[in-house]
Amino acid sequence: MSRALVPVVSRLPSLSRLRDVVLHYTAHDQGRPLTPRPPRARDYDLVRHETHLRNRAQVERYLPDILGRALARIWIDPSFRDRFAADPVGTLAQYDVFLPDTIEIDFVTEGTTRPQVVVYERPVRAMPRKRLLYLQLILTAAR
Repeated sequence: MSRALVPVVSRLPSLSRLRDVVLHYTAHDQGRPLTPRPPRARDYDLVRHETHLRNRAQVERYLPDILGRALARIWIDPSFRDRFAADPVGTLAQYDVFLPDTIEIDFVTEGTTRPQVVVYERPVRAMPRKRLLYLQLILTAAR
């Protein structure tokens, strides 16, 4: 699968799609009921495999790269942007990125020309949250 922002169209099916088709028809041939699979992101995946970030150190190390991919997708995909704006943590979970319960994410669009993603940690619900990091797309041109 291409990791580019614009997916490379191939004439051959991806291995994961081919595997899903084989499993689907195998279940049908064996007389088992076919269960519909929930839609899974294929294009523009944020990670290559299911990712569980378990603590603050892992969040600080891996989440900026993942959120950078999410910001790039937000820039070009309005439906992803709407889902991410409504529920950033839930949207990341749909794309196999799971965060600790102490992590909160805000998607900020007001007062800025480009959207920002701000990551907070709140170790105890009664305590104020602490900003860990924020990301914003910066466009540069070079000659």
